[in-house]
Amino acid sequence: MINALRSVLFNIYYIVWTLLMGVVYLPLLVVLPKRAFTSMVRIWLNGLIGGARVLVGIRWRIEGKENLPQGACIVVSKHQSAWETLFFHILLADPVYVLKKELLSIPLVGWYMRKTGMIAIDRNAGASALRGMLKQADAVLAENHQIVIFPEGTRVIPGDQKPWQPGVGALYGRFGDRIPVVPVALNSGLVWPRNSFVKTPGEVVVRVLPPMPVGLDKRAFVEQVRQTIETATDELCGITRDQQGAENAGR
Repeated sequence: MINALRSVLFNIYYIVWTLLMGVVYLPLLVVLPKRAFTSMVRIWLNGLIGGARVLVGIRWRIEGKENLPQGACIVVSKHQSAWETLFFHILLADPVYVLKKELLSIPLVGWYMRKTGMIAIDRNAGASALRGMLKQADAVLAENHQIVIFPEGTRVIPGDQKPWQPGVGALYGRFGDRIPVVPVALNSGLVWPRNSFVKTPGEVVVRVLPPMPVGLDKRAFVEQVRQTIETATDELCGITRDQQGAENAGR
């Protein structure tokens, strides 16, 4: 009951804070350059992460931050919750997300995504979507941004796995010999569940793993980075594969 009440308060705060910042920032869409506007967006996101900590009790801790290189890199992250879509703007200097093109149509939020240069892809466009993504990624990395990609393309509950989208392998094939590719595991779904209104107090652990080796073929890279991320994620969530297999068999 207490967690439900705290979640109600947080969601009210989330909506009010987002609307307030959205309206205040509207004139800045026109007058500020992209990098300056990104700094303003970080204020909004810090407010949401801070609100989750104060109102719900969601704390966070980073492991392996020393594995993040300076400058441009490609971050390949597990995606369990909306929480990490906010958090990477705090962890990274100047991140750009690979996201669904439809998100750019959301009023206010979509406009700001477009302003800050997010890499939007049309999932129904097949090979041309990958070509468009790589073209955008060329420009983003040349400007020293960090690209964040969620390879499963959707939020996944702790212990579950979804097929990986081809974008990760395409990015490694184009840039992996000169741009560090950094895997990230996390357990945010334990406190901010994918399909639940109620959020629970607890600590999100974000584990930044060592950059992937260069020179792998794309298939070997995808298999290796997936195994690296899933193993670390299971550990953070307290899940073993034997345990998960038994749970699935009982469904």
